[in-house]
Parts: sequence; structure tokens; C-alpha cells
Amino acid sequence: MIASDLRIARTLIRMVPDLVRARPGSSHTVADAVEAVAVRTPDASALVMGHSSMSYRELDARANRVARWAIGQGIGRGDVVALLGANRPEYVAHWLGLAKVGAVTALINNNLTGRALCRSVELAGVDQLIIDTDLEPTWIRACSHLDHPPSIWTSGPGDRIADFDEALAGRSPHPLDTGVRRGLSTDDNLFYIYTSGTTGLPKAARFSHLRFMAVATAAKAMAGYRSSDNIYCPLPLYHTVGGVMATGGALLSGATAVLAPRFSASGFWSDCVDHDVTAFQYIGELCRYLLNSPTHPDESRHRIRVCIGNGLRPDVWQEFRDRFGLDHIVEFYGSTEGNVAFFNLDDKVGSIGRSPALMRKAAGVHLVRYDIENQCEFRGSDGFCVEAPPGRPGEAIGKITTAARFEGYADGEATEHRILRDVFKSGDAYFRTGDLLSRDTDDYFYFVDRVGDTFRWKGENISTTEVADSLGSCPGVLEINVYGVDVPGRDGRAGMATVVKNDDFDLDAFADLGDRRLPSYARPVFLRTRTKIDTTTTLKYRKVDSVSDAFDPSVIDDPLYYLDPALGSYVPLGRTEYEQICSHNLRL
Repeated sequence: MIASDLRIARTLIRMVPDLVRARPGSSHTVADAVEAVAVRTPDASALVMGHSSMSYRELDARANRVARWAIGQGIGRGDVVALLGANRPEYVAHWLGLAKVGAVTALINNNLTGRALCRSVELAGVDQLIIDTDLEPTWIRACSHLDHPPSIWTSGPGDRIADFDEALAGRSPHPLDTGVRRGLSTDDNLFYIYTSGTTGLPKAARFSHLRFMAVATAAKAMAGYRSSDNIYCPLPLYHTVGGVMATGGALLSGATAVLAPRFSASGFWSDCVDHDVTAFQYIGELCRYLLNSPTHPDESRHRIRVCIGNGLRPDVWQEFRDRFGLDHIVEFYGSTEGNVAFFNLDDKVGSIGRSPALMRKAAGVHLVRYDIENQCEFRGSDGFCVEAPPGRPGEAIGKITTAARFEGYADGEATEHRILRDVFKSGDAYFRTGDLLSRDTDDYFYFVDRVGDTFRWKGENISTTEVADSLGSCPGVLEINVYGVDVPGRDGRAGMATVVKNDDFDLDAFADLGDRRLPSYARPVFLRTRTKIDTTTTLKYRKVDSVSDAFDPSVIDDPLYYLDPALGSYVPLGRTEYEQICSHNLRL
């Protein structure tokens, strides 16, 4: 383990200079860090997408225009502006410009529609919304749910209601007076990033300048980024992985972030070759999609030396590395709002990372035994939590301190829900990850499952409460129970709904409601109709048996359906369809 310890030590040492500058309470914000790179290498490419590129000089200039627009609107320190857009260089320039005046950017998921979209905007309490032109119709349909919709500014090609690009064109691109950011520190919020957490509806997680610098610096150190790197990011910029780890890691390194509008298995390797990509950011499902795709002529022509991400499952890890000739895979574990992190620098297949005992003690990270049946931490006779021994799953928790902070959510009640108190002694407080992990005797950690009702599918956290609330109003639905089920050979769990219905229930209407109210990844993949849903003595829906039954027609007598992606509707699921799904001959 000495070699592993040395790799960890070298990685942590590489982080020191950046984190000293951006320590708690420091005035060295994200805006300062990016401006320093723009001064040092103004003509280097900062952001590239397709045939367009933006140098560090151009990125800083557009951000300065955005900052002056914000000042003109009376937007300053602590004010929140929502940003609803797709992956493109301007997206980064927009939030960077707002950061220059101390404003907070609410990064809205551009897959949301209807009430879910409105709720995200309401949570942030915004008065202004910057939106891409092609998303404007979606917003107009959704904002009817709001009593006081924010003012919108539209950016990008096409007809616009309020032209943000035109408003910027008249502003100066030159550096702002240093007094604009007087009083702003790394402790101030930079973003609201939306996460569904372990239970309930989406929450707006506070994301400070300090947190951005810590996460981006960690990515930079773990992957060993250099200014000569071209880092490919086909993941959404409104998420931490794409918007902070990949893009932030590139910006702090003076490297180039190569953006894709969205992930495309067929276009992935061509993009990597065309842009001379040397590193890329992944999520587990992305790796599986690439592995399940036909051989591509460019998949062996790339110059990629490292990839970094999370969720790469053990069953595809080795094959993924060997087929695509990837020298180094850095798997990590973390969450947008959490203070628990692991990283795997050793190419240890299946592990989310290694953390020696002394390192865990310094970070205040523990695995505590979890009572699955009662959905709570197990406590001993003394009333305190009990450490999970090697080989036994436990919930990962992190002690909340000044250094290992939990910045919480816009909603104070949601913040308190994620804090576990009186853990090992009276008065202490820990962040609850909501994840079950295990460790071996060599201190390698492994992901086991999520606790609570939230599950992951296609790289997204899905709240069963949100899905049930969205679909429960469908005509003919008397009761609905939503949960995640395992699909052989697929990462995460697919959504499934058990519905108690009457004669008014219509499959097409149910599918149409899901299409209108939910992002594509959150719509139930499987549907089961019953005359009664089993409940506990406290009238809570029992999910254990439903999850165990999953969508197997050999153990379920009730009618079963699956969502056909080509038709956009639910069709009957029998033994033939079940076997085709399990053998990957039927697409979900």
C-alpha cells in the first residue's frame, strides 16, 4: 500500500497552492482565478464546441460584458439569476460574468418542463432568467404555473423576445474596476445546483466559490491536467460533474474544455480525434453506451491519456479500458452538496477510491451501520451510531466542520434533513450522504446502493415522490407507488410504477402526462397495474417486495408494461419482451 499512499500524497500536495489562494474567507474568487489565466495566456483556447472556439481573452471579455449588464440591472452580491441553456461556450461566460459582480447563478436543468421547471426557478427566488432561444417556448408554456414569473433575457440564434446578446453588445469588454467585488469572498455562493438528494423533490444546493475551487482543483490534481490538455465534456454544464469538474478543472489548468451539445455514442470518438482530446469526463452509463456501440474507426486513433468520472461499474471496467486503450481511469465518489469524497488513483477495478485510516480520521469520514428495514442509522445501546466493519455496508457520513463544510440548500428544512446529530457523542453533527458503501481490509471503498427512495438512472438522481406527484393526477389513477428496479447489465435502477386504477385509466394518457411533466430519464420505464398496493402498519407503501419482483412476468400475475422509446407509449411486457430486455436486444 506504500505506492498507493504516495500517489494520494502527491495528489493532495498538487492541490495545496490553489487551495491556499482560495482558502475560506479569502478574496480570491473563481472570477479572480479565471481572470489570472486570461492575463497569463489570453490567446489560448478556453472553450471549444464544433467549429467555434472562445479564447481566454474572449471568455473574459464576454464575462465583463455580462457583469456590466448585471450592474445595469441592479444585480449585485448575493442576488440570484437563473440560467437555462444548453452546453455552449456562452453558457460558461454568462455565469462567470455574474460571478464577477458577486451574483449567484441558479443552473437550471434544461430537460425540465412544466411544474418541475417552475419549481426550480421558484426555489432560487429569481427575478431574472437568461435563457437559450430554443428553450423559450418550453419556458413560456411552463411559466403559466407561476404567479410572478421572472423577466427573461434570450440568448442564441433565432428570434428573441428580449435580446440578451444585443444588450451585451453595447457593453464594454474591458476589465471592471476592482472595487466591484469588494467584500466578496470564497465563502459567498457562486451557484445553486439542483439535486434530488435522498428523498423528496429537487433541492437547490448552495455551491460557494470555495467549493468550486476545491472540486475543480481536485479534478485538476487527480487527472494531472496541464495547460496543453484538451478535456472533452459531453455532460450537462448544469451539473457538478460537467460544469465544475470538467469545465472548472480545464479553466483552472489553463487547458481547453471541448464541449459537446450532448452525449452521442456515435459521435464521441470522432469528436475526440477531431479536437485532439487528451482527457474526458465520464459517468458510468456513458461508458456502457460506448461499450455497447459498434466498433468505430476513430476509437483506436485518439490520444486520450486519462479519463475521470464516477459510476463505472465493475462488470464493464476492464473491457472498457482494454477496448478503447485507456491508460488511466480515475474513478471518484462525491456529491454536489456533500463533504465526503473518495478517489481511485490505482486503477483498482470496481473501487470508488482508497482512503487510509489516518486520512479518514482527519476528514471525519465514517461508514455507520444502517437499518434498511426501518430506513435509519442503527444505534447501539448507548444511543450512538455504530461503525460498519470491513466487508459490511454502511452509510457514508462526514463530520461537519469549518474545513469540511456542508453548505446546505436554499430550503432550511431540507438542509436539516441531511444532518445526522449526536452520532458518536452528544452535540456532534455529520452530513448524511444517503449512500451505502463498503470497504475492504486495504481501505478501498465500494459503492453498494442508495438508501431512501431516490434511485439513479441514466446518470440522474430520480425522486420517487416527484414522479408519483407528477403522475398521480392522471385520470383513473387511484394510487401510485414508484420505485427503482435492477435491469440486468444496466447501471443504476430503472423507474417502475405500480398503479391502482379504475375504468377511466388510459395507458396513452398516462404516457402523455409523463412526457409533459417529467424529464425523459424520470419517466417510469415499467408499469404494473394492480387492484391494491401493500402498505405497512403505518400505511406507508411497502416497496421491498415490489423492488424484488421487479418486472419479471414469471413472478408477477398483474398486467405489466414497458415504455417503448420508439412509440413513446406503454406496451404489454411478457416473457419474450422480458428476455429481450435482459439480453439487451430490446432498447429502453
